[in-house]
Amino acid sequence: MAMPDHPTDVLELLSAFVRFPSLSKQEGPIADFVEAYARAEGLHVGRLDDNVYFWIGDGPDLLLLNSHLDVVPPSSDHPYDPFIPTLVDGKLYGRGTVDAKASGAAMTMALVELAEAGWTPPGGKLMVALTTCEEIGGDYNGLQHLRPHLPPIHAALVGEPTEMTPVVSQKGLLILKIHAEGRTAHAARAHLGENAIYKAAADIARLQQLAFDREDPYLGKPTVTVTMIQGGTARNVVPDHCVFDVDIRSTPAYTHDELVAYIQAQVASRVEVHSKRLIPVATPVDARIVRACRQALPDREPIGSPTASDWIFLPDVPTVKIGPGPSSRSHTPDEHIEIDAVFPAVDVYKQIVKHYFD
Repeated sequence: MAMPDHPTDVLELLSAFVRFPSLSKQEGPIADFVEAYARAEGLHVGRLDDNVYFWIGDGPDLLLLNSHLDVVPPSSDHPYDPFIPTLVDGKLYGRGTVDAKASGAAMTMALVELAEAGWTPPGGKLMVALTTCEEIGGDYNGLQHLRPHLPPIHAALVGEPTEMTPVVSQKGLLILKIHAEGRTAHAARAHLGENAIYKAAADIARLQQLAFDREDPYLGKPTVTVTMIQGGTARNVVPDHCVFDVDIRSTPAYTHDELVAYIQAQVASRVEVHSKRLIPVATPVDARIVRACRQALPDREPIGSPTASDWIFLPDVPTVKIGPGPSSRSHTPDEHIEIDAVFPAVDVYKQIVKHYFD
């Protein structure tokens, strides 16, 4: 499937996207392509690093449609070349077809088709931003870096595979390291020391009994899981230090600071925050953007999502995560998307946009 000089439908555009092996921090070539494509369509275009954004309208009410250009590295067992879009039995195979180039292509085509039809957002601005470094979770994130350079955002759609079901609540990730301190002694005289492993074990038992009194209506209660433990220096020495890692999948019912304080109150050991960047986020169901999604998709009830996305960089913006394809195919060697899911996504995005502004 050769790359067309200028894609004319969403399948051609998605296929063109897939042909770029746009691993995180290697998005330059696909960003060049997107920028050239948007300029050829006569859109207003901006670029910051390899983050490309384009828009129609000039009013203050900004609706942002965002997805990411980067993909995770392919594995060795893809059925077809992961960077050659391959159409088989109505399914397009390739890395990024689901996560999340189908969303980016459909959002782009939705804006292009609205522009071609002469539609302008009344009193507002419709912008698509295709950004970088979503997949690696490092210090640099394209949307986070770009946002201060954009006008105030009034609402947003984040394109990730949800099978076009509106997601209004998303889990976060809080990682703690808990340090139990003891005192060394010879194991033959263990009573002269304090065993840090025993202290850690007591704290782990306490964590197993944690009770949360608040829960998110879509995601339930936070989960707390001990995932790693290290302690001791020799078989015949009472250990004076033991550290264990705690993976907390948070919900919008608690802030990360609240969870840290609660955990510290339950354990005797010292709590270190290893990472709290991936915050939980949610949008009220009566928000204007949620109402627009429900008008466009009257048979789809909003849901919650356990997976993180660039929504975490829009915590103060009413946002819905929505895009074609199932999340279960993300990062898999069998990654593919049905054509029957790609074309309708364009129309759904257009309907959401019109309902939002109307």
